[in-house]
Formats: sequence, structure tokens, C-alpha cells
Amino acid sequence: MMLSKRGSLIHNWSYVNGSSLPPSQDSSPCQTQSPCSQTSQTFPPAKQELPQQHVVQVAPLEPVEDSFKPQGPHRSRQFKRFTVRWQSRGSTSSFHSSEKLRGAKSHKKRCKLLGDEHTLHVSASNQRQRYVTKDGKCRVNLGPIVDKYRFISDIFTTLVDLKYRWFLLVFTTCYILTWVTFGGIYFFGAWLRDDIAHVHDPEWKACYENVDSFLSALLLSLESQRTIGYGSRMVTANCPEGAVFLMIQSIVGSIIDALMVGCMFVKISRPQQRAQTLIFSKHCVICERDEKLCMLFRIGDLRESHMVDAKIRAKLIKSRQTKEGEFIPLEQSEINLGYDTGGDRLLLVEPQTITHVINQSSPFWEVGAERLRRETIEIIVILEGIVEASGMTCQARTSYTENEILWGHRFESCISLEKEAFQVDYAAFDKTFEVQMSLLSAKDRSTEKDRESVFYKMKTRPV
Repeated sequence: MMLSKRGSLIHNWSYVNGSSLPPSQDSSPCQTQSPCSQTSQTFPPAKQELPQQHVVQVAPLEPVEDSFKPQGPHRSRQFKRFTVRWQSRGSTSSFHSSEKLRGAKSHKKRCKLLGDEHTLHVSASNQRQRYVTKDGKCRVNLGPIVDKYRFISDIFTTLVDLKYRWFLLVFTTCYILTWVTFGGIYFFGAWLRDDIAHVHDPEWKACYENVDSFLSALLLSLESQRTIGYGSRMVTANCPEGAVFLMIQSIVGSIIDALMVGCMFVKISRPQQRAQTLIFSKHCVICERDEKLCMLFRIGDLRESHMVDAKIRAKLIKSRQTKEGEFIPLEQSEINLGYDTGGDRLLLVEPQTITHVINQSSPFWEVGAERLRRETIEIIVILEGIVEASGMTCQARTSYTENEILWGHRFESCISLEKEAFQVDYAAFDKTFEVQMSLLSAKDRSTEKDRESVFYKMKTRPV
């Protein structure tokens, strides 16, 4: 019996190692054996092959376990213990890779079940986080701020930056608090002077006339601060403290009114709303102009009241690692848009095409078409100017990622000459067309031109 079990174990070992003999052709009645019976004295071949156990993978063991399931529950449990032993000694990386593969397959099945198969292809592109959105909002969240008292020191800017619902809530609360506070003061003064008990006494010299409850004192406070003055309730000259409280309430109410009117005026006339009529092209293109590689984008103003002293500038946002190993996230590099020649100052009457010449000082000097697809960059464009109607400075922003930079494209013309004026067609503002050009970077183009010039000089040099 022991010899038959050992022979069965030899048969299992040969099958796991790729033997051509299937388990169904084994004539032994017992096809599994506990690992406890494997000794160095009775089973010397297994001892010689044990150092090579680390090459055994998990995947080939699974069909072996399935093929032995019909033989009986006791033998299947023994074979499970046998396979678990070899899996623990096998490669752990193959186990993790198989788990990841199963997880990916289950996720794909769930997506198919929910009808979201497109998310499998779009999820990678959606992970691209923008620094500035297309409408100019900065995607940066400030962390916990310890010195919050700094916001209180600049209370006017803090109030202006609040949203309208919180802005109205703050000032409504301020008004109600002042009315209730001074109403309580008037009611307490009337109670101390016993004016409440002598409301209907014509001979009583009251300090707060016709104040017989807290509600009437509250109405006195409201009518005094808002200068309504119905005439039924008033502060008389019989007590000096009443006149003092009335003056204090008038001053506090005037301060609240001034703050509210000033903040509301600034919020309504903020130049950020003017930026909604300043538009940028959806794409940025790279093409040749005057035999130079240039990067172009368009800006336009939809209003007839133009921006005064408009200026344009651009920044390149890119993370990099220094030679010392320091990682610099979101490093900003300047993109020259004609600062040295005055090309950054615009007369924004019609749509303007802004040009950046890619030269040796440009951050795109070594960037070609293939490298541009692999880069993770973002170009921030900032347009500043003075609003002609209000005289306040306005700023409009947008951004272009590497997927929004078109290599080998040009903008279509959107200006035509009509009767007595130029006609701007904003329907063609974002339209581009493809042109034939090289995919090399500006640096490689310059190197090729230098080689061609040297070769031409050598060829034309007299012998």
C-alpha cells in the first residue's frame, strides 16, 4: 500500500513538471499523497529536484486540482494542501499579477454590465489634472491655514470675496443683532425707570415713551436705526442715557450701511465679469512663419467697448527633477510673447493671433512633434487690461495642455473687408487647417540648416 502511494506521488510530480502522461491513465487507486510522507530516505529523486521548486508557477496547478475533484473529497483536500505548499514556495510576483488580472477582468465585466465600456478607455485621459481650467479658474485648494486672523485684519476683501448667499447672510445677521441688542437696552432702561408700569399715565415723565414690552422696544430700535419715525414711540429728553444709546445706534447703523453699500458695489462692478467677454481659441497651434517655428493662439473681445492698455503674457507649467534629485512640482517658466519688441501690448479691436517664436531661449527649443505627445505640460495664458467703462484692471486666463497643442496647423482667417468696415466672423475663430511641415524640433531644424550650409560651402568652394 505504501509503495502504491509513493508511485502515485511520483506520477503527480511528473505531471506538474510537464509530463505528457495525463492523470486519467494512472492505474493506481490512490492518486494523492500527503506531504508528510516525502522523506529523504524513501524518495531521493524529489530531494534532487527541490532546489528548482521556485520556477513552478501558480497557473499550471489550477487544472490539476480541477481534474482530481471527481475522485473524492478526502483526496481533494489532500491535493489542496499539496498545491498550497508549492504555491507558497513559488513566485509571488506571478500570484500578484494573476490577482491584478482577475481584478481588471471583474472591473471590465462590471463596466459592461452598467453600460460604461467607454470609461475603460477614457479614465486614463480623465486623470489629467489641469492647473488652470479653460474658463480661467485655478485648480489649487489651500490647505489648513493656522493664522486665520489675517483674514479678519483685511475684513473688506474678506467680505467682497464671499459668495452672495454668505454675503447677504452676514449683513442680515449684523442688522438683526443691532436691532435686537439696542431693543434689549431700551427695554431694560424702561424697566429700570418703571416706564412700563406707567405707559397710560399722562402725568408720568417717561424716558422711553409707549414702550410696554420687548416687542415695542424692538420696534423703537428698528424705527430709530432705519430713521422711520412713526411718532408713537420715541426717546424723550427726560433721561440723558437714552440719547447716548440713540447716538451709538445711529453710528453703528451708519457703519453697517457704508460697509454693505461699498461691498455690494464692488461685488457688482468686479472686473472678473468683464473677463467673460474675452475669449481665447480652443487650441494652440505650432507652424512655420517666416521660416521660423512659431507657436500661435488667438484672443478676442466680444464687446465694442475695448480694453485699454491690454497686455498678454504666458507661463509654462511643468514639473521636473534637478540634477541633485530634487523634485520641483509645477515649475513656472516664462514664454516670451514679444516683450522685448512690444508685441505683448495689444490694440484689442479685432481678434489677435499671438505669436511665440521658438528660439534658443524658448522652453520648446528641443521639443518636436513626437516629444510633445509624451510631455506633460500646461501653458497658462494671461490677458490683462483696464476696463474702459469702470477704469478697473481686468484679468482673463486660460490654459492649453499638451493634447490641445496642434502640430502642423494654422488658423483660418476670420476677418474680411466689407463696405466701409472690416467684418469679423467669430464662427471661424477656432477653425484651423493642417499644413505640411517637418516633425523635427527647432533645435534639430537649426542643426540641419547648419549642416546644409556647411555642405553647400564645401561643394561650391573652388578646388
